Amino acid sequence: MKFSFNMEDASQVFVGAFALAVPISFSEEAWRLGDTLPYSNLLMLFTLSVLFLGIFTYQSVFQKNIKNRLFVFIFRIVIAYIMTAFVVCLVLLCLDKFPLLTDPVTAIKRMIVITMPASMGAIVVDSFDKE
Repeated sequence: MKFSFNMEDASQVFVGAFALAVPISFSEEAWRLGDTLPYSNLLMLFTLSVLFLGIFTYQSVFQKNIKNRLFVFIFRIVIAYIMTAFVVCLVLLCLDKFPLLTDPVTAIKRMIVITMPASMGAIVVDSFDKE
């Protein structure tokens, strides 16, 4: 199995993440959720995010064929989530809603809240070009 994650794949993840991160990041509700959501709920959001990324990647990107590509499958999910979180952080930073130095807990919580839906946008756009 050839391992492939190239600049085209990266750009698709970035564009898909950006497409959903921008409108959600402008939402005051998302900022407040990041301020007030308990850690257990954040953990559930993170888990749901990774679970849905996995399901969609398994069904659509890999077309249910991960037998000999398990590492690539897991890598694709992890890298999509990390790249999406990076995009979310940049957008929040531009909006001055990512207080990483003054209130890192709130910053990370906001990132998790917004990365959940944005990661789905990232993986959907990435799936336009099948593995």
